[in-house]
Amino acid sequence: MISRRHFTVALPLAATLPTMTLAATPTEDDLLWLEDVQGERALAWVRARNAETEAVLEKQPGFAATRARIRSILDSRDRIPAVVRRGAWLYNLWQDEHNPRGLWRRTTLDEYRKREPAWQTVLDVDALGRAEGVNWTWAGAIALGPDYRRCLVKLSRGGADAHVVREFDIETRRFVDGGFELPEAKSEVEWVNADELLVATDFGPGALTDSGYPRVVKRWRRGTPLSAAKTVFEGEKTDVAAGMSVDHTPGYERTVFARSVDFYRSEMFLLQGERLLRIDKPADAELGFWKSRVLITLRSDWTVAGRSWPSGSLLVADAAAFLRGERVFDALFTPTATRSLAGMATTRDTLLVEILDNVAGRIEEWLQADGRWQRREVAAPFPGTLSVAALHDPELADDPLADAYLLQYTDFLTPDTLSLGRVGSDAREVLKSRPAFYDAAGMRVEQRFAKSRDGTRVPYFVVWPRAAKADGANPTLLYGYGGFEVSMQPYYSGVVGSSWLAQGGVYVLANIRGGGEFGPAWHQAAVGANRQKAYDDFAAVAEDLIATRVTSPRHLGIQGGSNGGLLVGAVMVQRPELFNAVVCQVPLLDMKRYTKLLAGASWMAEYGDPDDPAQWAFISRYSPYQNVRREQKMPHVLFVTSTRDDRVHPGHARKMAERMRQQGHPVMYWENIEGGHGGAADNAQRAQMTALEYAFLRLQLGR
Repeated sequence: MISRRHFTVALPLAATLPTMTLAATPTEDDLLWLEDVQGERALAWVRARNAETEAVLEKQPGFAATRARIRSILDSRDRIPAVVRRGAWLYNLWQDEHNPRGLWRRTTLDEYRKREPAWQTVLDVDALGRAEGVNWTWAGAIALGPDYRRCLVKLSRGGADAHVVREFDIETRRFVDGGFELPEAKSEVEWVNADELLVATDFGPGALTDSGYPRVVKRWRRGTPLSAAKTVFEGEKTDVAAGMSVDHTPGYERTVFARSVDFYRSEMFLLQGERLLRIDKPADAELGFWKSRVLITLRSDWTVAGRSWPSGSLLVADAAAFLRGERVFDALFTPTATRSLAGMATTRDTLLVEILDNVAGRIEEWLQADGRWQRREVAAPFPGTLSVAALHDPELADDPLADAYLLQYTDFLTPDTLSLGRVGSDAREVLKSRPAFYDAAGMRVEQRFAKSRDGTRVPYFVVWPRAAKADGANPTLLYGYGGFEVSMQPYYSGVVGSSWLAQGGVYVLANIRGGGEFGPAWHQAAVGANRQKAYDDFAAVAEDLIATRVTSPRHLGIQGGSNGGLLVGAVMVQRPELFNAVVCQVPLLDMKRYTKLLAGASWMAEYGDPDDPAQWAFISRYSPYQNVRREQKMPHVLFVTSTRDDRVHPGHARKMAERMRQQGHPVMYWENIEGGHGGAADNAQRAQMTALEYAFLRLQLGR
């Protein structure tokens, strides 16, 4: 999940923690060979571990049936096709048993309203892969408006972040002969016009940051070699990345360049002729243009022009006046102790604001009339998760969907519903509803609060299966993330419901610090030297589940991926007596070397710099790889990762698994050869991976 790139411009009583005495660390890690992603010795180790894990878990009762059920849910034709509007068309990538890598397809809104829309296939990714002998996966497309005939298609080998870029003609369904094309890299591209692109890619030595992302942006003209492209913007080698955004809204055309100085701070520059104007904003604020206005979201308190605005606020100002140095703002949202900004979308004239209210969603409309901003709360289902997407195309002069938006609602026991709404009205047309993939009758949801080590109240959700009692014997799965200001919200999962809840398991979702559930301050409370607070919060939720007899250590398992993999790895090592099973997915675990592996350097603003002795002093206290001990009695753990993950290096999971094996701990390991940071490249791989995880959990946590 770690992916945030801040150059987008438009865009609970815990026991005393045991003291960790760090063992003498060898001058050289004896398992470094497992960091050789494609090395034969490392891959032989992977194949051996995979075989051991599959030999045990695939023999568990019901494994094949669980895998088949998961696959059927993932492939279900009754899923809601997620769409993106481009002109007259709604585009969707569809994966199922017949199209495992996906069909990129399109339909009209009138057709989309139907139960069985007529879709036009634009690109068959499976057919392309067969024809070219490459395991292509879809990585997206950038289309040129307002006719949206030409687009830049991004294709990834096996689901990696790195991808190729090829120009594609949507009407002829063909790649353009002699068109724009980029080799495999973590590239960013934007159309300037039909014959020019802005490109940030790997141009050769010195073109990438320490994090492995582009540092240089060039302007590339059709018919010329990439080597002839002219440099128009450069970031620093120590930056996370350099990037750009082009706004084609008629009358408000803008090109903005940005340096992601770190994961949360950026510098932005507006192109004016051949000159770059630095945009004066707080370094950690996000800024975007909306026609004649500028929108700013604050991550820190800001005092300017005699006014103070709290962290988590959303401000709006006249763009021209702001660029002249005037600092006159209206606040469209200011946070409270329980309310935070979750997102926003823009129609032609209205700003749609997503709000979290005690981790439940609300939507507000903001419209400027007679020089004043007016607020209207949208009547929508509550409590649960709401998300909104505007359908307005700003490049269309007379857009029939200028005030239209898609509203999606879900909660733990309610399948998603997608509705078409219009600004100013609470009447909505239901377009699509997901079917129930399991019988939720008799199940219930509670929101509870645990008290963390420092007294902080930490919310969490408990989803109870039918007829469950607080007897301390419920198999319980606790999930968490706690990082990068990412909020964990209620969601409906046919896979979790059918594979866990319907089988008598309790599911728990923790809203620990490090996330964004209560705004930037909730996140910032657990970064850097304060990282341990996230782990204290997670352990406190586990202790509360045990104290209230929802479950007991014998029946409690934890799960997390990416930064959440680090979370469960750290808590597993610190508080092993609380758990009997750990599912650790695509994790960071060796925090001594994380900055040297793939995109790791980009996350120093979150974790700190292990090469700085003062910062390693606090990182070393929780880094799982450096703290796991032979003399500890550890819970059973399953590590899951992907060879093709080029964001979080598979070496983290490989080395931790082997170190624990050497120490005699109960370890299982499974590595998918494809899949990228998501762990799987298609639904068959997702079903296999997920079925292994649930087989492991049932084996360890069952009554």
